[in-house]
Amino acid sequence: MTSPTPQQPQQTPGAQQPAHPTESADVPQQAPASRAPQEPEPYEETRIERAIGRGFRYATGRALAPYQTAVIRIGISVTWLLFLLREWPHRAVLYGPDSPWSLDMARRLLGGNHAFSVLPWSDGRGWFEAVYLLAIVAAALLMLGWRTRTMSVLFMVGVISLQNRSIFIGDGGDNVIHLMSMYLVLTRCGQVWSLDARRAKRAAAAADGTDGAAAGTRDLPGVILWAVLGLALAAAQLGGNYGLSWFDNGPFPHLGWSLVLWGLWATHGLWWAVQRYAPGEPRVVLDTLAKLAHNGALLVIMVEVCLIYATAGWYKIQGSRWQDGTAVYFPMHLDYFSPWPALSELLGSNGVMIMLITYGTVIVQVAFPFTLFNRRLKNVLLVVMICEHLSIAILLGLPFFSLAMITADAVFLPTNFLTWLSARLSGLRERLFSRGGPARPAGGEPDTRTEHSGDGHTLVG
Repeated sequence: MTSPTPQQPQQTPGAQQPAHPTESADVPQQAPASRAPQEPEPYEETRIERAIGRGFRYATGRALAPYQTAVIRIGISVTWLLFLLREWPHRAVLYGPDSPWSLDMARRLLGGNHAFSVLPWSDGRGWFEAVYLLAIVAAALLMLGWRTRTMSVLFMVGVISLQNRSIFIGDGGDNVIHLMSMYLVLTRCGQVWSLDARRAKRAAAAADGTDGAAAGTRDLPGVILWAVLGLALAAAQLGGNYGLSWFDNGPFPHLGWSLVLWGLWATHGLWWAVQRYAPGEPRVVLDTLAKLAHNGALLVIMVEVCLIYATAGWYKIQGSRWQDGTAVYFPMHLDYFSPWPALSELLGSNGVMIMLITYGTVIVQVAFPFTLFNRRLKNVLLVVMICEHLSIAILLGLPFFSLAMITADAVFLPTNFLTWLSARLSGLRERLFSRGGPARPAGGEPDTRTEHSGDGHTLVG
Protein backbone atom coordinates (compact mmCIF):
# COMPACT_ATOMS: atom_id res chain seq x y z
CA MET A 1 0.00 0.00 0.00
CA THR A 2 1.02 3.50 -0.65
CA SER A 3 0.58 6.20 1.94
CA PRO A 4 -2.23 8.56 1.15
CA THR A 5 -1.37 11.97 -0.16
CA PRO A 6 -2.14 14.64 2.44
CA GLN A 7 -5.04 16.78 1.44
CA GLN A 8 -4.68 20.56 1.41
CA PRO A 9 -7.29 22.43 3.35
CA GLN A 10 -9.94 23.85 1.14
CA GLN A 11 -10.04 27.58 0.80
CA THR A 12 -13.21 29.33 1.56
CA PRO A 13 -14.34 31.66 -1.14
CA GLY A 14 -13.04 35.16 -0.57
CA ALA A 15 -10.33 34.05 1.82
CA GLN A 16 -6.97 35.69 1.20
CA GLN A 17 -3.90 33.50 0.78
CA PRO A 18 -0.88 34.39 2.90
CA ALA A 19 1.80 36.25 1.03
CA HIS A 20 4.55 33.92 2.18
CA PRO A 21 3.35 30.41 2.75
CA THR A 22 6.57 29.39 4.49
CA GLU A 23 6.54 32.22 6.99
CA SER A 24 4.72 30.23 9.58
CA ALA A 25 7.43 27.61 9.51
CA ASP A 26 10.16 30.19 10.20
CA VAL A 27 8.42 31.77 13.17
CA PRO A 28 8.80 29.73 16.34
CA GLN A 29 5.63 28.57 17.92
CA GLN A 30 4.67 30.27 21.17
CA ALA A 31 5.42 28.06 24.11
CA PRO A 32 2.48 27.09 26.25
CA ALA A 33 2.02 29.09 29.42
CA SER A 34 4.23 27.68 32.17
CA ARG A 35 2.48 26.11 35.10
CA ALA A 36 2.50 28.00 38.42
CA PRO A 37 5.01 26.50 40.87
CA GLN A 38 3.35 24.24 43.36
CA GLU A 39 3.43 25.50 46.96
CA PRO A 40 5.30 23.20 49.34
CA GLU A 41 3.12 21.21 51.64
CA PRO A 42 3.01 22.55 55.21
CA TYR A 43 5.48 20.85 57.55
CA GLU A 44 3.83 18.60 60.05
CA GLU A 45 5.54 18.21 63.40
CA THR A 46 6.07 14.76 64.75
CA ARG A 47 4.66 13.70 68.07
CA ILE A 48 8.06 13.98 69.72
CA GLU A 49 8.58 17.49 68.37
CA ARG A 50 5.17 18.58 69.63
CA ALA A 51 5.91 17.12 73.05
CA ILE A 52 9.26 18.91 73.20
CA GLY A 53 7.63 22.18 72.18
CA ARG A 54 4.93 21.85 74.82
CA GLY A 55 7.54 21.06 77.45
CA PHE A 56 9.64 24.06 76.48
CA ARG A 57 6.65 26.40 76.58
CA TYR A 58 5.62 24.96 79.94
CA ALA A 59 9.11 25.41 81.41
CA THR A 60 9.71 28.94 80.10
CA GLY A 61 6.22 30.39 79.63
CA ARG A 62 5.74 31.51 83.22
CA ALA A 63 7.12 31.07 86.72
CA LEU A 64 5.07 28.20 88.09
CA ALA A 65 3.60 27.83 91.58
CA PRO A 66 3.86 31.47 92.75
CA TYR A 67 1.84 30.81 95.90
CA GLN A 68 3.72 27.65 96.83
CA THR A 69 7.11 29.35 96.54
CA ALA A 70 5.79 32.29 98.55
CA VAL A 71 4.75 29.90 101.33
CA ILE A 72 8.21 28.32 101.28
CA ARG A 73 9.83 31.75 101.43
CA ILE A 74 7.72 32.85 104.37
CA GLY A 75 7.88 29.53 106.22
CA ILE A 76 11.63 28.99 105.95
CA SER A 77 12.48 32.58 106.87
CA VAL A 78 10.06 32.53 109.83
CA THR A 79 11.52 29.24 111.07
CA TRP A 80 15.07 30.55 110.94
CA LEU A 81 14.09 33.91 112.41
CA LEU A 82 12.29 32.34 115.38
CA PHE A 83 15.21 30.02 116.00
CA LEU A 84 17.71 32.90 116.04
CA LEU A 85 15.49 34.95 118.34
CA ARG A 86 14.96 32.05 120.72
CA GLU A 87 18.70 31.38 120.91
CA TRP A 88 19.64 35.05 121.28
CA PRO A 89 20.73 34.66 124.93
CA HIS A 90 22.86 31.63 123.97
CA ARG A 91 24.15 32.82 120.59
CA ALA A 92 27.77 33.16 121.72
CA VAL A 93 27.79 29.59 123.04
CA LEU A 94 26.17 28.13 119.94
CA TYR A 95 28.01 29.97 117.18
CA GLY A 96 30.23 32.59 118.76
CA PRO A 97 33.51 32.92 120.65
CA ASP A 98 32.19 31.10 123.76
CA SER A 99 31.35 27.95 121.82
CA PRO A 100 33.05 24.71 122.95
CA TRP A 101 33.60 24.13 119.24
CA SER A 102 36.31 26.78 118.98
CA LEU A 103 36.95 28.92 115.93
CA ASP A 104 40.27 27.16 115.27
CA MET A 105 38.51 23.79 115.25
CA ALA A 106 35.86 25.23 112.96
CA ARG A 107 38.52 26.52 110.57
CA ARG A 108 40.20 23.12 110.40
CA LEU A 109 36.86 21.45 109.76
CA LEU A 110 35.93 23.98 107.08
CA GLY A 111 39.30 23.45 105.46
CA GLY A 112 38.58 19.75 105.26
CA ASN A 113 34.97 19.77 104.07
CA HIS A 114 35.32 22.99 102.00
CA ALA A 115 32.13 24.49 103.41
CA PHE A 116 31.58 28.24 103.34
CA SER A 117 31.20 30.60 106.29
CA VAL A 118 32.00 34.26 106.84
CA LEU A 119 32.52 33.85 110.60
CA PRO A 120 36.15 32.64 110.27
CA TRP A 121 37.02 35.94 108.61
CA SER A 122 37.59 37.54 112.01
CA ASP A 123 38.14 36.43 115.62
CA GLY A 124 36.46 39.49 117.09
CA ARG A 125 33.17 39.33 118.93
CA GLY A 126 31.93 42.38 117.05
CA TRP A 127 32.16 40.54 113.74
CA PHE A 128 30.16 37.62 115.13
CA GLU A 129 27.48 39.96 116.47
CA ALA A 130 27.27 41.74 113.11
CA VAL A 131 26.83 38.45 111.24
CA TYR A 132 24.19 37.25 113.69
CA LEU A 133 22.24 40.51 113.36
CA LEU A 134 22.56 40.38 109.57
CA ALA A 135 21.06 36.89 109.61
CA ILE A 136 18.10 38.13 111.70
CA VAL A 137 17.49 41.19 109.52
CA ALA A 138 17.78 39.21 106.27
CA ALA A 139 15.31 36.59 107.55
CA ALA A 140 12.80 39.27 108.60
CA LEU A 141 13.04 41.16 105.30
CA LEU A 142 12.80 37.97 103.25
CA MET A 143 9.69 37.02 105.20
CA LEU A 144 8.15 40.40 104.30
CA GLY A 145 9.30 40.11 100.69
CA TRP A 146 11.32 43.35 100.59
CA ARG A 147 13.98 43.27 97.84
CA THR A 148 13.41 39.54 97.60
CA ARG A 149 16.22 38.79 95.16
CA THR A 150 18.83 40.52 97.31
CA MET A 151 17.49 39.32 100.64
CA SER A 152 17.42 35.71 99.45
CA VAL A 153 21.19 35.90 98.84
CA LEU A 154 21.87 37.53 102.23
CA PHE A 155 19.56 35.00 103.89
CA MET A 156 21.52 32.15 102.30
CA VAL A 157 24.84 33.63 103.43
CA GLY A 158 23.54 34.03 106.99
CA VAL A 159 22.18 30.48 107.16
CA ILE A 160 25.21 28.68 105.81
CA SER A 161 27.65 30.89 107.75
CA LEU A 162 26.11 30.12 111.13
CA GLN A 163 25.30 26.49 110.50
CA ASN A 164 28.72 25.67 109.02
CA ARG A 165 30.37 27.35 112.01
CA SER A 166 28.93 24.70 114.37
CA ILE A 167 27.66 21.76 112.37
CA PHE A 168 26.77 19.64 115.42
CA ILE A 169 23.92 21.94 116.42
CA GLY A 170 20.53 21.10 114.96
CA ASP A 171 17.67 18.66 114.98
CA GLY A 172 17.32 17.77 111.29
CA GLY A 173 15.31 20.83 110.41
CA ASP A 174 18.55 22.77 110.02
CA ASN A 175 19.41 20.62 106.99
CA VAL A 176 16.09 21.52 105.36
CA ILE A 177 16.65 25.23 106.04
CA HIS A 178 20.20 24.94 104.69
CA LEU A 179 19.04 23.45 101.39
CA MET A 180 15.97 25.64 100.96
CA SER A 181 17.99 28.81 101.55
CA MET A 182 20.09 28.00 98.48
CA TYR A 183 17.13 26.96 96.34
CA LEU A 184 15.22 30.17 97.12
CA VAL A 185 17.99 32.23 95.52
CA LEU A 186 17.00 30.80 92.13
CA THR A 187 13.24 31.21 92.55
CA ARG A 188 10.87 34.12 92.03
CA CYS A 189 9.47 33.69 95.51
CA GLY A 190 8.21 37.27 95.80
CA GLN A 191 5.53 37.19 93.11
CA VAL A 192 2.73 37.22 95.69
CA TRP A 193 2.38 37.98 99.40
CA SER A 194 5.36 40.34 99.42
CA LEU A 195 6.20 44.01 99.57
CA ASP A 196 7.82 43.63 96.15
CA ALA A 197 4.51 42.49 94.66
CA ARG A 198 2.68 45.43 96.22
CA ARG A 199 5.28 47.88 94.95
CA ALA A 200 5.09 46.39 91.45
CA LYS A 201 1.29 46.65 91.48
CA ARG A 202 1.43 50.30 92.53
CA ALA A 203 4.03 51.08 89.86
CA ALA A 204 1.86 49.43 87.22
CA ALA A 205 -1.16 51.43 88.38
CA ALA A 206 0.84 54.67 88.29
CA ALA A 207 2.08 53.94 84.76
CA ASP A 208 -1.38 52.95 83.47
CA GLY A 209 -2.49 55.35 80.74
CA THR A 210 0.78 57.25 80.70
CA ASP A 211 4.07 56.95 78.90
CA GLY A 212 5.45 54.67 81.58
CA ALA A 213 7.71 52.34 79.64
CA ALA A 214 10.45 52.85 82.20
CA ALA A 215 8.15 53.15 85.19
CA GLY A 216 9.35 51.26 88.22
CA THR A 217 12.94 51.00 86.94
CA ARG A 218 14.23 54.17 88.60
CA ASP A 219 14.93 52.33 91.80
CA LEU A 220 17.31 54.48 93.83
CA PRO A 221 17.17 52.36 97.05
CA GLY A 222 17.84 49.23 95.02
CA VAL A 223 20.80 50.82 93.25
CA ILE A 224 22.29 52.00 96.56
CA LEU A 225 21.83 48.55 98.12
CA TRP A 226 23.43 46.91 95.09
CA ALA A 227 26.40 49.30 95.18
CA VAL A 228 26.98 48.87 98.92
CA LEU A 229 26.92 45.09 98.67
CA GLY A 230 29.32 45.23 95.72
CA LEU A 231 31.77 47.33 97.72
CA ALA A 232 31.50 44.97 100.69
CA LEU A 233 32.14 41.95 98.50
CA ALA A 234 35.09 43.69 96.84
CA ALA A 235 36.61 44.51 100.23
CA ALA A 236 36.22 40.90 101.35
CA GLN A 237 37.72 39.67 98.10
CA LEU A 238 40.73 41.98 98.32
CA GLY A 239 41.24 40.98 101.93
CA GLY A 240 41.82 37.38 100.87
CA ASN A 241 39.23 36.03 103.30
CA TYR A 242 38.52 32.36 103.73
CA GLY A 243 36.26 30.64 101.22
CA LEU A 244 36.39 33.29 98.50
CA SER A 245 37.95 31.23 95.73
CA TRP A 246 37.04 31.44 92.07
CA PHE A 247 37.00 27.88 90.80
CA ASP A 248 37.40 25.60 93.83
CA ASN A 249 35.41 24.63 96.92
CA GLY A 250 32.14 26.19 95.83
CA PRO A 251 28.53 25.05 95.76
CA PHE A 252 29.05 23.49 92.33
CA PRO A 253 32.03 21.72 90.76
CA HIS A 254 34.60 24.17 89.37
CA LEU A 255 32.56 27.13 90.64
CA GLY A 256 33.95 28.85 93.70
CA TRP A 257 32.00 31.08 96.05
CA SER A 258 33.65 34.18 94.62
CA LEU A 259 32.39 33.34 91.15
CA VAL A 260 28.91 32.55 92.48
CA LEU A 261 28.55 35.69 94.59
CA TRP A 262 29.99 38.01 91.95
CA GLY A 263 27.82 36.31 89.34
CA LEU A 264 24.68 36.93 91.40
CA TRP A 265 25.71 40.54 91.98
CA ALA A 266 26.36 41.11 88.26
CA THR A 267 23.09 39.38 87.32
CA HIS A 268 21.12 41.72 89.57
CA GLY A 269 22.78 44.73 87.96
CA LEU A 270 22.26 43.38 84.45
CA TRP A 271 18.56 42.79 85.13
CA TRP A 272 18.10 46.38 86.30
CA ALA A 273 20.04 47.78 83.34
CA VAL A 274 18.04 45.75 80.81
CA GLN A 275 14.75 46.84 82.34
CA ARG A 276 15.91 50.44 82.33
CA TYR A 277 17.57 50.75 78.92
CA ALA A 278 16.65 47.68 76.83
CA PRO A 279 13.05 46.64 77.56
CA GLY A 280 12.67 44.77 74.28
CA GLU A 281 14.17 41.47 73.21
CA PRO A 282 17.04 41.44 75.79
CA ARG A 283 14.49 41.68 78.58
CA VAL A 284 12.46 38.84 77.07
CA VAL A 285 15.55 36.64 76.92
CA LEU A 286 16.53 37.36 80.53
CA ASP A 287 12.95 36.87 81.68
CA THR A 288 12.82 33.48 79.95
CA LEU A 289 16.07 32.41 81.61
CA ALA A 290 14.78 33.57 84.99
CA LYS A 291 11.58 31.57 84.54
CA LEU A 292 13.60 28.52 83.55
CA ALA A 293 15.78 28.87 86.66
CA HIS A 294 12.70 29.30 88.86
CA ASN A 295 10.95 26.25 87.47
CA GLY A 296 14.13 24.19 87.66
CA ALA A 297 14.65 25.11 91.32
CA LEU A 298 10.99 24.33 91.99
CA LEU A 299 11.47 20.86 90.51
CA VAL A 300 14.56 20.34 92.67
CA ILE A 301 12.58 21.30 95.79
CA MET A 302 9.87 18.80 94.93
CA VAL A 303 12.40 16.03 94.31
CA GLU A 304 14.19 16.93 97.55
CA VAL A 305 11.01 16.55 99.59
CA CYS A 306 10.26 13.21 97.95
CA LEU A 307 13.78 11.97 98.68
CA ILE A 308 13.51 13.00 102.33
CA TYR A 309 10.36 10.97 102.84
CA ALA A 310 11.40 8.03 100.67
CA THR A 311 14.78 7.57 102.35
CA ALA A 312 13.29 8.04 105.82
CA GLY A 313 10.56 5.50 105.14
CA TRP A 314 12.78 2.83 103.59
CA TYR A 315 15.38 3.16 106.35
CA LYS A 316 12.63 2.74 108.94
CA ILE A 317 11.49 -0.47 107.26
CA GLN A 318 14.94 -1.97 107.88
CA GLY A 319 14.80 -1.25 111.63
CA SER A 320 13.66 -4.02 113.95
CA ARG A 321 11.78 -1.63 116.25
CA TRP A 322 9.83 -0.25 113.31
CA GLN A 323 9.09 -3.76 112.12
CA ASP A 324 7.61 -4.87 115.45
CA GLY A 325 5.68 -1.60 115.87
CA THR A 326 7.38 -0.27 119.03
CA ALA A 327 9.72 2.41 117.66
CA VAL A 328 7.57 5.37 118.73
CA TYR A 329 7.41 4.10 122.31
CA PHE A 330 11.04 4.83 123.18
CA PRO A 331 11.38 8.57 122.36
CA MET A 332 8.15 9.23 124.24
CA HIS A 333 9.83 7.95 127.41
CA LEU A 334 12.98 10.06 127.13
CA ASP A 335 13.05 13.15 129.31
CA TYR A 336 14.77 15.16 126.58
CA PHE A 337 11.89 14.50 124.15
CA SER A 338 9.04 14.83 126.67
CA PRO A 339 8.02 18.48 127.07
CA TRP A 340 4.58 17.24 128.19
CA PRO A 341 5.29 14.13 130.30
CA ALA A 342 1.65 13.47 131.15
CA LEU A 343 0.61 13.51 127.49
CA SER A 344 3.55 11.32 126.48
CA GLU A 345 2.69 8.86 129.22
CA LEU A 346 -0.95 8.77 128.14
CA LEU A 347 -0.09 7.88 124.55
CA GLY A 348 2.91 5.71 125.40
CA SER A 349 0.89 3.47 127.67
CA ASN A 350 -1.52 2.50 124.88
CA GLY A 351 0.03 -0.34 122.90
CA VAL A 352 -2.48 -0.21 120.08
CA MET A 353 -1.97 3.51 119.59
CA ILE A 354 1.83 3.07 119.55
CA MET A 355 1.56 0.35 116.91
CA LEU A 356 -0.79 2.39 114.72
CA ILE A 357 1.42 5.48 114.89
CA THR A 358 4.56 3.46 114.13
CA TYR A 359 3.17 1.58 111.15
CA GLY A 360 1.21 4.62 109.92
CA THR A 361 4.37 6.75 109.88
CA VAL A 362 6.22 4.22 107.74
CA ILE A 363 3.31 3.69 105.35
CA VAL A 364 2.75 7.41 104.78
CA GLN A 365 6.43 8.19 104.20
CA VAL A 366 6.99 5.34 101.79
CA ALA A 367 3.74 5.88 99.89
CA PHE A 368 3.82 9.65 99.53
CA PRO A 369 6.16 9.90 96.48
CA PHE A 370 3.96 7.39 94.63
CA THR A 371 0.76 9.40 95.20
CA LEU A 372 1.87 12.64 93.56
CA PHE A 373 0.09 11.88 90.29
CA ASN A 374 -3.22 11.33 92.06
CA ARG A 375 -4.27 14.76 93.24
CA ARG A 376 -6.86 13.72 95.81
CA LEU A 377 -4.79 10.96 97.38
CA LYS A 378 -1.77 13.27 97.46
CA ASN A 379 -3.76 15.93 99.30
CA VAL A 380 -5.00 13.39 101.85
CA LEU A 381 -1.48 12.17 102.62
CA LEU A 382 -0.29 15.78 102.72
CA VAL A 383 -2.78 16.54 105.50
CA VAL A 384 -1.70 13.39 107.34
CA MET A 385 1.99 14.37 107.16
CA ILE A 386 1.29 17.91 108.35
CA CYS A 387 -0.62 16.48 111.32
CA GLU A 388 2.28 14.11 111.96
CA HIS A 389 4.76 16.99 112.10
CA LEU A 390 2.47 18.96 114.39
CA SER A 391 2.36 15.98 116.74
CA ILE A 392 6.18 15.78 116.66
CA ALA A 393 6.37 19.47 117.57
CA ILE A 394 4.03 19.01 120.53
CA LEU A 395 4.93 15.54 121.81
CA LEU A 396 8.69 15.51 121.17
CA GLY A 397 9.43 19.22 121.55
CA LEU A 398 10.90 19.76 118.07
CA PRO A 399 9.01 22.82 116.82
CA PHE A 400 11.61 24.11 114.37
CA PHE A 401 12.13 20.75 112.74
CA SER A 402 8.37 20.36 112.33
CA LEU A 403 7.90 23.89 111.00
CA ALA A 404 10.71 23.42 108.47
CA MET A 405 9.22 20.13 107.23
CA ILE A 406 5.69 21.54 107.02
CA THR A 407 7.08 24.43 104.98
CA ALA A 408 8.84 22.03 102.63
CA ASP A 409 5.61 20.05 102.26
CA ALA A 410 3.88 23.28 101.19
CA VAL A 411 5.34 22.92 97.70
CA PHE A 412 2.61 20.33 97.09
CA LEU A 413 -0.30 22.36 98.48
CA PRO A 414 -3.19 22.79 96.01
CA THR A 415 -3.18 26.11 94.21
CA ASN A 416 -6.95 26.47 94.59
CA PHE A 417 -6.63 26.23 98.35
CA LEU A 418 -3.91 28.88 98.44
CA THR A 419 -5.84 31.28 96.18
CA TRP A 420 -8.90 30.76 98.37
CA LEU A 421 -6.79 31.50 101.43
CA SER A 422 -5.34 34.59 99.75
CA ALA A 423 -8.81 35.91 98.96
CA ARG A 424 -9.97 35.36 102.53
CA LEU A 425 -6.91 37.09 103.98
CA SER A 426 -7.36 40.00 101.57
CA GLY A 427 -10.97 40.36 102.59
CA LEU A 428 -10.04 40.27 106.26
CA ARG A 429 -7.37 42.91 105.70
CA GLU A 430 -9.83 45.15 103.88
CA ARG A 431 -12.35 44.88 106.72
CA LEU A 432 -9.73 45.61 109.36
CA PHE A 433 -7.77 48.40 107.69
CA SER A 434 -10.13 50.01 105.18
CA ARG A 435 -11.28 53.55 105.90
CA GLY A 436 -14.85 53.12 104.82
CA GLY A 437 -14.10 53.16 101.10
CA PRO A 438 -15.04 50.41 98.67
CA ALA A 439 -12.99 47.26 98.77
CA ARG A 440 -10.20 47.21 96.24
CA PRO A 441 -10.09 44.33 93.78
CA ALA A 442 -7.41 41.79 94.48
CA GLY A 443 -5.35 42.40 91.38
CA GLY A 444 -1.71 42.35 90.57
CA GLU A 445 -1.24 38.65 91.24
CA PRO A 446 -0.10 36.16 88.61
CA ASP A 447 -2.59 33.99 86.82
CA THR A 448 -3.33 30.75 88.58
CA ARG A 449 -5.29 27.70 87.62
CA THR A 450 -8.74 27.10 89.00
CA GLU A 451 -11.03 24.16 88.74
CA HIS A 452 -12.42 25.45 85.44
CA SER A 453 -9.30 26.82 83.81
CA GLY A 454 -8.89 23.81 81.56
CA ASP A 455 -5.17 23.48 82.23
CA GLY A 456 -5.50 20.49 84.53
CA HIS A 457 -3.52 20.01 87.70
CA THR A 458 0.18 19.55 88.29
CA LEU A 459 2.18 18.19 91.15
CA VAL A 460 2.07 21.58 92.84
CA GLY A 461 -1.66 22.09 92.57
